[in-house]
Amino acid sequence: MTSQTFFFIFIPILGVILLSINLIFAPHNPYEEKDSAFECGFHSFLGQNRSEFSISFFIFALLFLLFDLEILLVYPYVVSGYVNGVFGLIILLLFFIILTLGFAFELGKNALTIESRQANYLYINKNGYRLMVDRSSSKRCVPIRIRLAKKRAINLIGKELSCRESRCRIVAVIARLLD
Repeated sequence: MTSQTFFFIFIPILGVILLSINLIFAPHNPYEEKDSAFECGFHSFLGQNRSEFSISFFIFALLFLLFDLEILLVYPYVVSGYVNGVFGLIILLLFFIILTLGFAFELGKNALTIESRQANYLYINKNGYRLMVDRSSSKRCVPIRIRLAKKRAINLIGKELSCRESRCRIVAVIARLLD
């Protein structure tokens, strides 16, 4: 058996094994946000023509472009590595050090984090209603929009209280139905 035939047999078998391991051991946590369409940060508000765009997606695009160009600039050295010698290696290492410092700066500024809408809400089941409470607000008294199990909307007025059990702050909810 030649090495080419071996790889034509081995690579698909390895792919099936790795996919099987992923299906067996991957966590399965379905919720409504995962099943909804991904809109790249756009949120329409009452059918207006203009819509918001999360700036974090733009930052991700710029960082991807920067590191993609890094590969493009390293490619000529890789092709002519024997001709360049030690001087070319030193220039390449300086280039990588500068890019690594920039990447460390990005990590320090949390430029690579995207806030999830799912993480900002706390679900409370009370009296048969499913309440969705905003945890991200730092205001003292905030109006909160919630979803009910019966798909009816209620307005809430919440007062922020500190929670000893967790690091975050949760909102104590006082609900009143609007007719």
